[in-house]
Amino acid sequence: MLSFLTRRLIVAFLVAATVMTLAFILTRLSGDLATSIAGPNATQADIDAIRKAYGLDRPVLTQFFDWVGRALTGDLGESYFFKARVSALIAERMPVTLTLGLTGLVIALVVSLPLGILAAVRENTALDRCVQLVALLGQAMPSFWLGLILMITLGLQLGWLPISGTGSWQHFVMPGIVLAFSAIPALTRLTRAGMIQAMGSDYIRTARAKGLSRASILLKHALRNAAIPVVAIAAVQLGFMLGGSIVIEQVFALHGVGYLAWESIGKNDFPVVQAVVLVLAVIYVALTMLADLMNAVLDPRLRGP
Repeated sequence: MLSFLTRRLIVAFLVAATVMTLAFILTRLSGDLATSIAGPNATQADIDAIRKAYGLDRPVLTQFFDWVGRALTGDLGESYFFKARVSALIAERMPVTLTLGLTGLVIALVVSLPLGILAAVRENTALDRCVQLVALLGQAMPSFWLGLILMITLGLQLGWLPISGTGSWQHFVMPGIVLAFSAIPALTRLTRAGMIQAMGSDYIRTARAKGLSRASILLKHALRNAAIPVVAIAAVQLGFMLGGSIVIEQVFALHGVGYLAWESIGKNDFPVVQAVVLVLAVIYVALTMLADLMNAVLDPRLRGP
């Protein structure tokens, strides 16, 4: 188990280092940061002053290693636009994004697990094909379009849910549904495939021979083994949801980390953009490691030699 954990930590470190490098390079490739900060009407003297004030006149490698060194200590720099510490901005907005992501994941699991089980139990029937059609539609449906449709129907026409803001838990229902639609297809297909494979196993036939109830066989025996890949994909999907929340938070006016990234991109606030990319990548890597550890606990064969 220790060697398994060591391998995962090395991979996580390499992924985080790659993300930090790419985030820094991409912001530099977008153009002259000093010119972007100064604005279109700035003089050359203004641009030179800004370049010196923010340390942009130093060699690129020096800037990179300085940023990495400070990021490793938790110092993500200062926002050009908000005039505040980037770490404080992200910490202030993160609860909204985490709440949104967890809401979407819970909705996705509540919908996809029963659908996957039903499709497996009724394999190659009309119900199975309907479930697969729903998964296909969910995979192809644009999230911003679905968000607008829900806002019009559930928010404006029926008045069941608020269409923007974060005042109560109801504000997270519609954006959570939109996020869930991106995860439901993968989770449903995995649950279906895992249940079909499990139901054909010897231990299931043994359970039937013992006279166990159908519900006990499905939920206690088959689903436990079928849930192993679902656990991994659920953690990965949560990472995708947190990253994809940029569009959803913009549509529903949720002031989370995604909305902060959207604002920062529009205002050329590159320290915030770099930090948001890094933080979301670290969270994604941590969730992937957690999924690997949970799978290793559920199935010792995955730990390796």
